Amino acid sequence: MKRTLALIMALIMVVALAACKKPEPDNKPDDQQPSNELAGTYDIKVWCGEDIVELTKQQIAKFNEENKDAGIVINADVQGVSESTAANDMITDIEAGADIFCFPQDQFARLVQAGALSELGAGASEFVKTNNAEDSVAAATAGEKIYAYPLTADNGYFMYYDKSVIPETDIDSLEALIKDCEDNGRYFAMETNTSAWYIAAFFFATGCKSEWVTNDDGEFESVNDTFDSPEGLIAAKGLKKLQDSPAHISSSAADEFGKSAAVLVSGTWAYNNVLSILGENMGVADLPSFEVDGQQYHLGSFSGYKLMGVKPCSDAKRAAVLNKLAQYLTGETCQNERFAAVSWGPSNKAAQGSDAVKANPALVALNQQAAYATIQGQIHGSWWDIAKVIGDDVKDATDEAGLQAALTNYHNKMNELFNMTDDQKNAWSVIGTCNSVDGFFYTDYTDETRSNWAEDIPMQEVSDGIWRTVQAWAMEAGCEFKCRKGGSWDEAIPADNFKVEEAGTYYVELDVNAGTITLVPAE
Repeated sequence: MKRTLALIMALIMVVALAACKKPEPDNKPDDQQPSNELAGTYDIKVWCGEDIVELTKQQIAKFNEENKDAGIVINADVQGVSESTAANDMITDIEAGADIFCFPQDQFARLVQAGALSELGAGASEFVKTNNAEDSVAAATAGEKIYAYPLTADNGYFMYYDKSVIPETDIDSLEALIKDCEDNGRYFAMETNTSAWYIAAFFFATGCKSEWVTNDDGEFESVNDTFDSPEGLIAAKGLKKLQDSPAHISSSAADEFGKSAAVLVSGTWAYNNVLSILGENMGVADLPSFEVDGQQYHLGSFSGYKLMGVKPCSDAKRAAVLNKLAQYLTGETCQNERFAAVSWGPSNKAAQGSDAVKANPALVALNQQAAYATIQGQIHGSWWDIAKVIGDDVKDATDEAGLQAALTNYHNKMNELFNMTDDQKNAWSVIGTCNSVDGFFYTDYTDETRSNWAEDIPMQEVSDGIWRTVQAWAMEAGCEFKCRKGGSWDEAIPADNFKVEEAGTYYVELDVNAGTITLVPAE
């Protein structure tokens, strides 16, 4: 959708005109604009996390009460939709999507590219920059333009530990933590074979970078990546220490503490579950350091955010009201209310300074880790699979040459990403637990690191918008997969995994236009 809709000049002075490309925007802050020009009743759809549906309804009711004198009435259909699902659904059908929706920042670039986000006007942009932490503003920015409102600043990771097993004197040393786990027959849980998000911690520790550059339309232009470097080799050696320990398991789930884990690398979302398992034995801290050749390297991390977007619309008055509501929902009061209800960490600077937020152990650890964190900017959807393989290759390496080979393999795949032909970028494939290392010959799930969302099965277009796998292969009941475009997660169908109900030998057929998948039995 091209942002070419004209805006009514009389409304340029109103709140956050953000529907489309427009004349030079007004610089007057939104909260100084007259609201009575926006009087009317508006029926809207809002998508938010299931755990904040009722709270969001209450907050919109308060917004209506505060704007009663201005004659603004919002009838909101608030629906519980997961953030990642919301992004996929918006891209699939923008017109049918929500007027206001929440999403994780890693979906930002593809939403901008799809035209699913309104560009914020000058007043709304000033509201965002004035009230929110600088890094969260960057997460909502493409080029020089802001397209969303920061909602949280808590999407990062740190360390939980069992104080009955791990002495506080050991929490700063990866080697000491590994030994404590091994000596006590306990586990060290960190997703180093299943998630590039966590693997990056070792590379950021040694100063490596993977910085992606996008234009104003959210399209990826280049990347400055130094994982394949002397510093990257040091990172691989540190990763290898953890991978080689019999105490290591690749997981970030809180319930690992109920399965004999003593250390877990995870985020704020695990806090309540960890507390319920460990109780007074729960320890929370920033990540430790590892040692290579006598030098210490503090593990890094990603820092990320949740954002709230407004769908473009041609009615400038309605667009102004939607942005006014989005500013209210992402303001200090509402962010404080979400923290109190579901412990979401605020992006709003004033809310971050509240005593309650500063006293939360998980957010304290997250803030301590922030000194070593890398802002999760806009990242190409293919990177997550390319970098994830580093964990497997490092674990399989038997010497330094093997570690270097892992980095070289990564480097080559990054080069291939930017040298893809148009046909490759537009081709669909299948990926999931139905895959096997050898392509179409499904065997079993024993090699989890290779068969679990690791290999793409190619498809070919058999008619306009209809894609089918080149061959059929055996699938067991319960296996899951998605179809994705260009080997990237920027465009994937369906939003939730497709599940095989009955074992059989099938072709996978995708109708791109309808967004549906059919299993076609082999004859």
